[in-house]
Amino acid sequence: MNWFNSLSPETQFLIFSVVKIACVFAVVMTCVAYSVWVERKVSACVQDRIGPNRVGPAGLLQPVADGVKAFLKEDFTPAHVRKVYFWLAPMIVMIPALLVLAVIPFGSTLGAQKMVIADLNVGILYTFGIVSLGVYGIVLAGYASNSKYPFFGGIRSSAQLISYEIAMGMSVIPVFLIVGDLNLGGVIEHQARHGWLVLYAPLSFIIFMISSFAETNRLPFDLPESEQELVAGYNTEYSSMKFALFFMGEYANMIAASAMMVTLFLGGWTLPFAGLDNPAPSWIIGLAQIAIFLGKVAVLMGLFIWVRWMWPRFRYDQLMDLGWRRMVPLALLNIAATALWLWAAGARH
Repeated sequence: MNWFNSLSPETQFLIFSVVKIACVFAVVMTCVAYSVWVERKVSACVQDRIGPNRVGPAGLLQPVADGVKAFLKEDFTPAHVRKVYFWLAPMIVMIPALLVLAVIPFGSTLGAQKMVIADLNVGILYTFGIVSLGVYGIVLAGYASNSKYPFFGGIRSSAQLISYEIAMGMSVIPVFLIVGDLNLGGVIEHQARHGWLVLYAPLSFIIFMISSFAETNRLPFDLPESEQELVAGYNTEYSSMKFALFFMGEYANMIAASAMMVTLFLGGWTLPFAGLDNPAPSWIIGLAQIAIFLGKVAVLMGLFIWVRWMWPRFRYDQLMDLGWRRMVPLALLNIAATALWLWAAGARH
């Protein structure tokens, strides 16, 4: 390791950043693949079927087969589409989900390295800025397809995501009123010392979770796809890896939303009965913290999947009514109630 120690601090930082990016990307892509396998198994159980069971033991190699199939399918571009936008849209959907994960702290430290790719002081503002870009990919897919059903899906998605993003953004304001820090690592450390914020701000957690279902276009908010009405919505004209990118983007967004909920409300990589200090070797603590974080994300992913196969789809007027006439006023009331509670608590002291 003498050669590594002889490198400049900037070079060492760059190497560690590349390694962390590669590890996070590998873990996320593996989780995306096997989330699809879990969803197919859960849907089979709900509908009294077997599900994937041919490729590998219990069908565990089915995601590999699906990936190979996506690569080998003909990448067909219809003649009537707007080609440049048609090619850009799947990438614009996929990339923001991965960029959000750059600021998620999935552990405290592993050795001397922080377990976060970019430890920003305004991490939550960054995440909302990046998440809002995902809608452009869906709208662009609907526009570029030059077909009525994808266009309807894109318009629905833009209205839906803008509506629920407002409620989602307001739902985290009480979190930062309580914590007093926009750094996501600071939010987790506050929860390690004072308890998980889901206990102090349960309404914020509920609003954020409902908005996450809408932001990821999952049932009961999957109106942009709505197969019975719009064939497949904004991705009707897509095939091969372009369609796979939309598919992977949906699951990557679910993972990012779950990771945000774990970070903001469920203590991140901490446990309610364990503090920040531990005499065990730091690398053991680091690996355990990563496992705890991934375990919490897996539970929330299971909730996303379960809801899809147990709840019916809203009508579009019901979806917009819930967003504007229920969620937004409730989020405003939640902010006011939290501010009054903190003011009263400060006045007593």
